[in-house]
Amino acid sequence: MRKSVLFTITSLLLLTCAPLWAQGQKHHKVVKLMGSRFEITAVHSDAQIAWDGINTGIAEITRIEKLISSWDPNSQTSAINRNAGVAPVKVDTELFNLIKRGLRISQLTNGAFDMSYASMDRIWKFDGTMKVLPDAEVVKKAASKIGYKNIELNETNRTVFLKEKGMKIGFGAIGKGYAALKAKEKMMALGIPGGVVNAAGDLIAWGKDEGSKDFKVGIADPKQKDQVMSWLVVDNGAVVTSGDYERFAMFNGKRYAHIIDPRTGYPTTGIKSVTIICPNPELADALSTSVFVLGQKAGLELINQLKGIECLIVTDADELITSNNLELKDRS
Repeated sequence: MRKSVLFTITSLLLLTCAPLWAQGQKHHKVVKLMGSRFEITAVHSDAQIAWDGINTGIAEITRIEKLISSWDPNSQTSAINRNAGVAPVKVDTELFNLIKRGLRISQLTNGAFDMSYASMDRIWKFDGTMKVLPDAEVVKKAASKIGYKNIELNETNRTVFLKEKGMKIGFGAIGKGYAALKAKEKMMALGIPGGVVNAAGDLIAWGKDEGSKDFKVGIADPKQKDQVMSWLVVDNGAVVTSGDYERFAMFNGKRYAHIIDPRTGYPTTGIKSVTIICPNPELADALSTSVFVLGQKAGLELINQLKGIECLIVTDADELITSNNLELKDRS
């Protein structure tokens, strides 16, 4: 369920709007955090305040990474995974609540979103080195450790317990969205009236760009990825794209995305990218992966039932499909 996003179609291209003006100038910084490219933008008439906001956002993302990273042996997430099938682990309220919200999304999507997908992390490779499908028994064994219903939360003791040995949880399909949201909150608290946190395609924007213009996100043409086909106006909300344009594999002439279906242990097929538009980047992050897993028909049926959430899908055939109420602006 890990995601890779290009800054073309899978991706979101921020439109630079209007020249600098006195009421707000745009400042931005690109950094690598959580293994991904983050671009953080602040719009403010005072450059020092803008940079204070950007640096505060970076510090907040770094803090969250230390909390949720499954690669850091000192993180609480790693402690949960080490104690799978052994003992519950007491965690901070923040991590407890993040896992709790993740389980609610698992229930909503009937397991298409599942944080325990991480047991598959060493089975599939999408870096071009994998030339044949892994042994079916190896996949089956690893997939047997996936199951959100075996993540046990104890509200009283604030503990997390993975019931089966070999289980692992990971936040690859929700963590960057959560980090973007928390960075935005910190920046707003410092008085940044407008800005963007773009976490490798998990994007949240608030307020206005330079010149009091709306922030816009460009959707690239699936057949001409360097050309913007249409624009999405981002008005105090999130736009999150999950895509496989760089990370996919071909086996026997069939394209497999790098996103794993936690219900089967196999990569998804049929979709190149999913873009979710909604107020909350954490939810959008999880839903973009969920739609990938559910597929075009079931994915759109889910989104069309959720108020205030829209979706754009690009299929393997480069067909662009939208949810019922999504409005795209033309190139002008």
